[in-house]
Amino acid sequence: MTMLAGLSREVRQYLIVTGNYWAFTLTDGALRMLVVLYFNQLGYSPLQIALLFIFYEIFGVVTNLVGGWLGARLGLNRIMNVGLILQVGALLMLTLPAEYLTVAWVMLAQALSGIAKDLNKMSAKSSIKLLVPDNAQGKLYQWVALLTGSKNALKGIGFFLGAMLLTLLGFTGAVAVMAAMLGCVWIFSILTLRDDLGRMKNKPKFTDIFSKSRAINYLSAARCFLFASRDVWFVIALPVFLKDGLGWSFWQVGFFMASWVIGYGIVQCLAPYFTGKRSGRIPGRGAVVAWGSALAGLPLIMAVGLSLNWDAQTLLISGLMAFGVVFAVNSSLHSYLIVSYARGDGVSLDVGFYYMANAMGRLLGTVLSGWLYMAYGLQMCLSVSAVMVGLAVLISLALPQGRTLAVVEEK
Repeated sequence: MTMLAGLSREVRQYLIVTGNYWAFTLTDGALRMLVVLYFNQLGYSPLQIALLFIFYEIFGVVTNLVGGWLGARLGLNRIMNVGLILQVGALLMLTLPAEYLTVAWVMLAQALSGIAKDLNKMSAKSSIKLLVPDNAQGKLYQWVALLTGSKNALKGIGFFLGAMLLTLLGFTGAVAVMAAMLGCVWIFSILTLRDDLGRMKNKPKFTDIFSKSRAINYLSAARCFLFASRDVWFVIALPVFLKDGLGWSFWQVGFFMASWVIGYGIVQCLAPYFTGKRSGRIPGRGAVVAWGSALAGLPLIMAVGLSLNWDAQTLLISGLMAFGVVFAVNSSLHSYLIVSYARGDGVSLDVGFYYMANAMGRLLGTVLSGWLYMAYGLQMCLSVSAVMVGLAVLISLALPQGRTLAVVEEK
């Protein structure tokens, strides 16, 4: 607290919001890895494991819509704190003995975790819009990239943490430790965050949860397919293939998945330097289309390589690392544009709608990851990934040339 006292109010709030987001993300990444590896160890099929995450993704779709509306009415930081305590509850639900961890119970806990995750993310991303002046778009891009990238790097550390805790403490001990840690963060957040950040002067109607902006609708549709293209191989197919197909241990799977996401997060933090900051340019539609096009061929190359019996381990490690770098820049561009397009008054409504589409993409990718891998293998998952990236690029061609929503819609 003493260290924060000498900083401006906006910077203090940004650091506290980011710290909350970091702590939450560690538990979210660790829990994802714990569930995948633990239930694979218990003999669950890839499709059954995917079904454990169905409610997590479905409730993420609903939460982003409703959460944006609640954030506009109650304040973003109250919603963030609700997300933290819900995640504590979800973790505590999983501390029961193994014989009580039925599929239905785990799905319910994952539903609560999905609600918590998207309340927390929507609040954090929306808050940045309100802490940066409208005429400082370069700074906005940097802050959004830093928040998003650092979050994903920590999610990768969370994957490693999950594999480590599963090995050292077992499933029950791991989730109990994480629940205690996050409970302390929640108490600190209650004491330090402003309650009124993001609260609209005029209370929005419930029908306002649906975006009326052409720019945001197209960006949201592109986001949906972009994230489906990642999760269709990443969520279930890849960790199960590495463990069962290549014979990797829990530690090896966790280390690779963690390294991928950490590298992905670091590239997101640096994305402004790759996309025009040095020349003073702020990215728009052209950058989104160019980087999306660069991404589309990578999963296709990997799918073809597997069909030609190239060495699977070398192909996947090199190919997925390249995919992670290019995907990170795409994700960072999208994250900046939604915050830039969003209205100042009611930012959580626009951001909530956008991350609803993001959750739909994750849901689609998660279901397909389990089903396609079980029915057709990893090669088909990668082929479908290439198609989804192509769809995201085609949709992005409809984005406006203008940088801000106000400019776009006043013309």
